[in-house]
Amino acid sequence: MRKRFFVILVILMSLSLIGIIFVQAWFIDNSLTNEEKQFTLNVKRSLSFVSKAIEDKEFQYYSSKMMELIKEGGVSDSVKLREMIVRYRDEDRNETTIYRNIISEESFKVPSLFFEIGLDSVNVSRLFNRRETMVFNENNLDGNFSVKPEETIVEYSALDEVAKKLFEQGYRQYYKNYPVYKRIDTEEVRQLLDDELNSEGINIDFEFAIYDRDLATKVQSDNFELNKSTNYGVPIFLDNNNQSDFNLIVNFPDRTKFLFSNLIWLIVLSIFFTTIIIVAYSNAVYQLIKQKQISQIKTDFINNMTHEFKTPIATINLALDAIKNPKIIDDKEKVLRYIQMIKDENKRMHAQVENVLRISKLEKNELNISKERLKLHDIIDAAVSHVDLIVEDRQGYIKKHYSAAKSSVLANDTYFTSVIVNILDNAIKYTEGQPEINIYTENIGNNIILKIVDNGIGMSKQVQKRVFEKFYREHTGNVHNVKGHGLGLAYVKQIVDDHQGHVSVESEKGKGSVFTIKLPLIS
Repeated sequence: MRKRFFVILVILMSLSLIGIIFVQAWFIDNSLTNEEKQFTLNVKRSLSFVSKAIEDKEFQYYSSKMMELIKEGGVSDSVKLREMIVRYRDEDRNETTIYRNIISEESFKVPSLFFEIGLDSVNVSRLFNRRETMVFNENNLDGNFSVKPEETIVEYSALDEVAKKLFEQGYRQYYKNYPVYKRIDTEEVRQLLDDELNSEGINIDFEFAIYDRDLATKVQSDNFELNKSTNYGVPIFLDNNNQSDFNLIVNFPDRTKFLFSNLIWLIVLSIFFTTIIIVAYSNAVYQLIKQKQISQIKTDFINNMTHEFKTPIATINLALDAIKNPKIIDDKEKVLRYIQMIKDENKRMHAQVENVLRISKLEKNELNISKERLKLHDIIDAAVSHVDLIVEDRQGYIKKHYSAAKSSVLANDTYFTSVIVNILDNAIKYTEGQPEINIYTENIGNNIILKIVDNGIGMSKQVQKRVFEKFYREHTGNVHNVKGHGLGLAYVKQIVDDHQGHVSVESEKGKGSVFTIKLPLIS
């Protein structure tokens, strides 16, 4: 996969994921807004019903009492009549129809003690309606006009709706400034609100109050707090102009929690599935990058391994060609020399293959490493002896500083010796001048610390993080300054881990490296 195409693919996938997250967030926010609007609508509707129910109940109560007082009051104080006459002439039938509609208004004065509004009496009106229809026929046998109507229809009725309207107007006028706490009971308001809100599906705690303009009245719940941003209110006890100074206000302390409760599963599922998508996407991108890196590392590994095998194979071929030479085949000393060269190069290639196989077995936990009680100082001495001649050849040195009083560890002699040899070999290979290597040991608690300090070319912070990965080597283009296969330090980490130890590195470019191995002591 080309790098440019890979980058474009990752960018498009990232933008798509971000788009999905934004869509989810927008949808949840929009749903919450709709829930809030629906909640407000339901609360307003409930408050309107409660307000009307309170007014209707009060009006019915007082109107029934008023009617009783009217009945007890006896004869009306005054009567007003209003009359309308309509005359209609039917030429075809030679008939005249006269329609009369009479409205009588009776006024009563009743005592106001029952209503406690500060007046001696209250004027109340009662309306009645008399409708009369008379038909006159002009076709008598003698041809004279008949004075008496041939048909008269009279109807009487009380004007209930009109009377009710007049009474309601009077009632509202009289009680406009009446103390609200005397007109309605607090518990009654609570019960009405509770019933209406439950019918709308709002079954959460609420606080309420009736306010006279901006002043609180006695009609309120114990924990009510006025907050204009979260309160809901409607006017109550309207006057004749459909206006009122009183407002019924309700507050919901758990409003936010209630709104979210309706969307909780939507939010949880959205977060859950979005998290899965993010994790899957991140893992996919990581795997793609990892595979790309592994592909590059394996390419480098194959190139380096090819170089490592190419030289021994060429040497073996040259040695074999030399042995076949008739002039040399009889020279026993030269033949033995070439045979030793073939043996050494073969051993070298075998060691390379063994390193690869050991790493593979270690990762699969198939390598059975037997351990015994050993002195770490003895293992270090054995490892140093393997590279001592190479260091001397490059006019360098290896100095040992054994400060550890105890050095007994549970280890495998062969494998742990190869661990130290690998680190020393790297210290020699990655030093441009004379290798100067110092080895330190010390006891810290129940552990022994081994430090190998060199004066090599050092490593960057990025390389230090990955130096113990299999196949990893610091890349400097298509050619490495020092040939290798990137398995040495990976092998070191695997063996140290198998010995319940820990290995780390501290380094700085141009200032060398410090490899630290910590192993548990045994008594």
